[in-house]
Amino acid sequence: MGKASRDKRDIYYRKAKEEGWRARSAFKLIQIDEEFNIFEGVKRVVDLCAAPGSWSQVLSRKLYLPAKLSPDSRDNDLPLIVAIDLQPMAPIEGVIQVQGDITNARTAEVVIRHFDGSKADLVVCDGAPDVTGLHDMDEFVQSQLILAGLTIVTHVLKEGGKFIAKIFRGKDTSLLYCQLKLFFPVVTFAKPKSSRNSSIEAFAVCENYSPPEGFDPKHLHRLLEKVGSPSGADDLDCSSGWLEGASKVYIPFLACGDLSGYDSDRSYPLPKDADGTYQSLDPVQPPIAPPYKRALEMKKASSHGVKELEKLSLDS
Repeated sequence: MGKASRDKRDIYYRKAKEEGWRARSAFKLIQIDEEFNIFEGVKRVVDLCAAPGSWSQVLSRKLYLPAKLSPDSRDNDLPLIVAIDLQPMAPIEGVIQVQGDITNARTAEVVIRHFDGSKADLVVCDGAPDVTGLHDMDEFVQSQLILAGLTIVTHVLKEGGKFIAKIFRGKDTSLLYCQLKLFFPVVTFAKPKSSRNSSIEAFAVCENYSPPEGFDPKHLHRLLEKVGSPSGADDLDCSSGWLEGASKVYIPFLACGDLSGYDSDRSYPLPKDADGTYQSLDPVQPPIAPPYKRALEMKKASSHGVKELEKLSLDS
């Protein structure tokens, strides 16, 4: 079955367009909130790797818009949502965009300025690298992205705050779990119903941010290296030590979302219009600066002749 055919029959893909979400991943954050109540009392939130913006949309609809529409709302008391990504994205009401690199602590300074020196109650990250299909490689690169996200978290998250991040589960998942446990007493790996069973994706739900006593964010990597082995010794080969013997780590894992609801791996019949045909909806918000834009331009130029292709190469 081709991707286009699969997408049409993917109930969350269709529902996302019907409900105005930019991507089906919006349902993942909604289902995590249903299980963990992550939005309770949240006034300041940071969305890392935000583009195309479906999680920022959820934050806007769940936090900003209800506060704005409340009869006793005041402009200076509305929730603040800051979205960070290397790529620009189309605007979302109540969301401040920062184009920046989450591996750079200077990006954190920009966020704190938007918060007037205060800190965030919640940080979320649905970012992922371009997957290769080699699970061990993808898991490693994803874990490095999460640790880069911790660079921002340790600068902007208030004590007691929460951090939600996409993870790829694999043989070294327990190492990542123990690294997160350095900062969060409660860490649960969750699998929303809208996340396909065939995907190694899950989400780390980290609660009650409590950095170690005397922790300096500049020494983050040095601290993370200490949990390279269960004993914290010099042996940094973590592949098996976490999974065996007296030091075995058991990771809390929870399915979330209505288990009697839609199944992300099942194909549902396409809804028909009155004339008996299926009407496909356009994407809610196509990317405004896709990384493949130049490739499309070159392909278009090549179909119009070699001269235009040469001109495009000279212009770049």
